[in-house]
Amino acid sequence: MRIIKNEKGQVNSLVVWLALSLVVWIVTLGFAAWAYLGRQDLKNNVDKKAETIATAAVEKAKADKDKEFAQREKEPLKTYKGSAAFGSISIKFPKTWSAFVSETNTGSLPIDGKFHPDFVPAEQSGTIFALRVQVKAASYDGELKQFDSAAKEGKVKVSPFRAANVKDVLGARIDGEIISQKRGAMILLPLRDKTLKIWVESEQFVGDFNNLILPNLFFIP
Repeated sequence: MRIIKNEKGQVNSLVVWLALSLVVWIVTLGFAAWAYLGRQDLKNNVDKKAETIATAAVEKAKADKDKEFAQREKEPLKTYKGSAAFGSISIKFPKTWSAFVSETNTGSLPIDGKFHPDFVPAEQSGTIFALRVQVKAASYDGELKQFDSAAKEGKVKVSPFRAANVKDVLGARIDGEIISQKRGAMILLPLRDKTLKIWVESEQFVGDFNNLILPNLFFIP
């Protein structure tokens, strides 16, 4: 009886051991499969992320190159020179732009200029020009005062301005909604009993305004 019992015990132990081994093998196989799939997923994600970064880098390099080319195309700058009767205003602008300047030398707007890339569009409601230049038969203080309400409401920011080539004349720079529904930048400068107004009607052209137009601005007070 003892031998039979031992044999059964050995058989039971063997079954238990085999079962445990099978469980361990299944668990090990499952873990290995999970690790492999996780590694593949991670690899795929890393590859995809690397591809995304590489694509973004290529697109940025192309955009920078296009921007640099477009900037080079603007030079050498063209020059508009106004009448000596109204300060001999000199405005330099990109050669890729066109200009339409009315010089009546009389009335409320003796000089009224419009500048725009390629061609100057007709002036209609909503037309946005790259650059506007006016000599207005109105006092500087009166023109500046028109922005008081907008400044109080936070629609514009008003700051002192001196042209690099005419440093003895103090004017003002207005940034923000300089015209209803048009955001840009405007310069107001006293010109004898009149006002010189120079502005861009879109933030798209503020860079050219700051880097090309204003550094080259000249007039005789």
